[in-house]
Amino acid sequence: MPTKTKPGKPEKGSLRLVCIGDTHGFHRRLSVPAGDILIHSGDFDGRTIEEVDDFNAWLGSLPFRHKLVIAGNHDLLFDRKPKLARAHLTEAIYLQDSGVRLEGMNFWGSPVNSVIGEEWAFGVERGASMRKHWDRIPEDTDVLITHEAPYGTLDKNDILGRYHGCQNLLGALLRVKPKLHVFGHIHGGHGRESAWNMTLVNCAVVNNRRILTHAPTVIELIR
Repeated sequence: MPTKTKPGKPEKGSLRLVCIGDTHGFHRRLSVPAGDILIHSGDFDGRTIEEVDDFNAWLGSLPFRHKLVIAGNHDLLFDRKPKLARAHLTEAIYLQDSGVRLEGMNFWGSPVNSVIGEEWAFGVERGASMRKHWDRIPEDTDVLITHEAPYGTLDKNDILGRYHGCQNLLGALLRVKPKLHVFGHIHGGHGRESAWNMTLVNCAVVNNRRILTHAPTVIELIR
């Protein structure tokens, strides 16, 4: 069941968020800067218990106050055997169409994506089926974490390529207007942009050839 956010006055100051995604088993090769909250936007390659255990042990070695993780289309164990997978991810808060309130801010995460097939995880047809997931995002969300990218922003695999993002997710962004949207999935779209009074971050750390290329993205977020 989704974790309901609780009302209350936000704490003052700023939060240092360190955002990573699409690590695809390279997590131990990352140089992770210090911060308050670590966010992983999916595709750590959680296909087996052994892979989840290794990822979890690595998370446990990182000195963040909070760690938030969502799954992606490669994290099959979380789709096929969710209770087992979650039992082995003890060093982070796992979000799946659910939210949590931390440090005076509301976070919401979803692993759904448009990659369909038996070999993939959390695939949903675009249109009405996917829109049902985005419609669940609360309007008081401060930080939205998805694996899927929104249409038209940081969702190209190369500068001359087509947009791969979801138009319904873009619609949800314009409805909710979070302070920050963190996503990945489209490796070639790595970067940061500001639009509609939001910060949007594609934090994929590998490139299109799945070579570790990018450092974690650090966001100073005013509460």
